[in-house]
Amino acid sequence: MQRYIAIVEDEAAIRENYRAVLTRYGYHVSMYSNRREAMAAFNKQLPELAIIDVGLEDEIEGGFDLCRELRAIAPQLPIIFLTARDSELDAISGLRLGADDYLTKDISLEHMVARIVALFRRVDALQSKSPAEQGQQLCCGDLVMDLDRMTANWQAQLVPLTLTEFWLVYALARHPGHVKNRQQLMDAANVVLDDNTITSHIKRIRKKFSKLDTNFQSIETVYGFGYRWHPQK
Repeated sequence: MQRYIAIVEDEAAIRENYRAVLTRYGYHVSMYSNRREAMAAFNKQLPELAIIDVGLEDEIEGGFDLCRELRAIAPQLPIIFLTARDSELDAISGLRLGADDYLTKDISLEHMVARIVALFRRVDALQSKSPAEQGQQLCCGDLVMDLDRMTANWQAQLVPLTLTEFWLVYALARHPGHVKNRQQLMDAANVVLDDNTITSHIKRIRKKFSKLDTNFQSIETVYGFGYRWHPQK
């Protein structure tokens, strides 16, 4: 069955170029030129992945607004920003809104497809059965992760993690006390991200847990090495 990808891009030529490439790789693609048109369609049927530009027609940050709206109705929908805006501030803003990846339009089409494949691989991995976790749950102190529902609870409170955030927390918490450098974390989580993006995701994850528990300190930075999960007592 074909994966369903939505492209939200206001330049028709670029939009069609992406569609042609993704169709060639076997994906079913829908295209939208602005936020309003896209949300009207998404309220009827969600895609399996949304690829969004930041600037959309008359809305300079319409893509950011669309990401925020999508996250409200689909917390774990994979979202990729693909934009000409290459400033670090824009990238951080996109990730803080809950995007799983932030790519600039100078990326090769082959690299873009590789990132899409990586995202779908993580969806499949999270939904696959693992004999190592009975009942498809990972319990680590106050953390309970349900692999079937792809939900995380901290002290019996739901943590609104995106797909990428869920996978990164799982990669750390399944081996508490073990230090993982950024490359190991990416490998364990089946994710292709640069160092700055990993750092931004970790900061966002900490913030979400801290909103539920001001004493949250389970994700430790081991300076010069990486991160580890330390169960709180």
